[in-house]
Amino acid sequence: MASKTKKALISAKLVAEKSEEAMIAGILEGSPDGIGVVVVRLECGCRKMAAVDKDGEPASKVIIYRDQAESICDKCKEDNGDFMRVAESFIHWVQPEPAEGQKQVITAKVLGTVPTPH
Repeated sequence: MASKTKKALISAKLVAEKSEEAMIAGILEGSPDGIGVVVVRLECGCRKMAAVDKDGEPASKVIIYRDQAESICDKCKEDNGDFMRVAESFIHWVQPEPAEGQKQVITAKVLGTVPTPH
C-alpha cells in the first residue's frame, strides 16, 4: 500500500503539457531574465503564464489563453482568471534549474504555500 501512495505522489508532479511547451518557449524567448515560467491551469481550461526571475519577480507580462480556441472563455474575460478557479499551478524551470532551496523560496513567493497534514 505504501508503494502505491508513493507512486501516486511521484506521478502527481505537474509538468508542462505538449500544448503548453510552445507558449513557454515563446515567453522565455522574450524574457531574458526568466529562470522559469509559472503555469496556472484554470478549471475552465484556460491557462495563465508568466516568466519569473531569480528573485521570484515577474519577468514578463501575464499571458492568458485557451488551447484550440480563438479567445479565452467568458468567465476569464469577466474575472481575468480569478485565483479561486485555479485547478493546478506550478513553475516550469529553465535548465539548469536553480538550487532546490531557491526553487522553494520562489515557488512560495509566486504561488503561495499550502499547509501540509502531519
